[in-house]
Amino acid sequence: MRNNLRLIADVARRADIEIILAFKAFALWRTFPIFREYINSTTASSLSEARLAMDEFGSPAHTYSPAFTDEEFDEIVNCSSHLTFNSLSQYERFHHRASQCSLGLRVNPEYCEVETMLYNPCAPGTRFGVTADKLPERLPADIEGFHCHCHCESGADVLERSLQHIEQKFARWFPQLKWLNLGGGHLLTRKDYDVELLVRLMNGLHERYPWLRIILEPGSAFAWQTGPLVSHVVDVVEDKGIRTAILDVSFTCHMPDCLEMPYFPEVRGAEHVDEEVGPMVYRLGGNSCLSGDFMSAWRFEHELKVGDEVIFEDMIHYTTVKTCMFNGITHPAIGMLHSDGKLEILRLFGPEDYKNRMD
Repeated sequence: MRNNLRLIADVARRADIEIILAFKAFALWRTFPIFREYINSTTASSLSEARLAMDEFGSPAHTYSPAFTDEEFDEIVNCSSHLTFNSLSQYERFHHRASQCSLGLRVNPEYCEVETMLYNPCAPGTRFGVTADKLPERLPADIEGFHCHCHCESGADVLERSLQHIEQKFARWFPQLKWLNLGGGHLLTRKDYDVELLVRLMNGLHERYPWLRIILEPGSAFAWQTGPLVSHVVDVVEDKGIRTAILDVSFTCHMPDCLEMPYFPEVRGAEHVDEEVGPMVYRLGGNSCLSGDFMSAWRFEHELKVGDEVIFEDMIHYTTVKTCMFNGITHPAIGMLHSDGKLEILRLFGPEDYKNRMD
């Protein structure tokens, strides 16, 4: 995690931009004192996240929501430094109650290279952002920024192509703005990410629009390759020649992206294969009553038996914030390994957590 934070802080310094943590991908607040050594701000998408920014990170959030509600809006404003509206109608309804924030609009460049439609914020019919044809030539006086999000675990080459569309669509309004938020999905801590290209792209923006403060808000990049999910085989069952290793975790409860996207996780000591029947080949089954709580198929180095560990690599980002308690399945404990080799258990879960969520 510190390696990721050092890289991100260095990129922010070299590119003269602000890089902030998106809670939607990583919100383990017990780690925030470490984060504060490297970054100053976070991004929130709800009242709960905005409260987390103030209460645990110690600074107001850059807040965006597809739709703010009347009941929560004033408290969100009190927890926010920047506030982005998803639509002109939301702006008209609420902007007069948010004068203490730097206000922005989410814009839609109508360009996105994300192939999975579930994660494509610019797909036809999207509910996200305002297209250029709907913006007035003169923006409202209190609009200070544009927010554009069109990436998902993307490289700098994708950002380069996206910027061409963003500038083509919206550059004529940049003289009226103070900041440009290029959203998340910039996976700058991935080994093959072209950091030098990102720095050049940002420096190019500064040359063309020196008055604009540039903001990136990745989530996965901060927690990339920082922690596995360790599970255990609790039974092995077979039907029609297909063997399933039932684990003490659940895809639907603990790893929903695997079913939604679908995202095929890397399993330590195993190879993902197409065929479901074969020597040392297993489905991995979650321990819930959902029939589809499984993924296929992996070939292991040995036959699996009860008690064996099955380790899913790189499962901290999104996994920890998207869990649910369907069936009351107990969540995995969360631990942090320190540089001195000490393992600190940050959170243990039990039946009272399920009961409290129903309270």
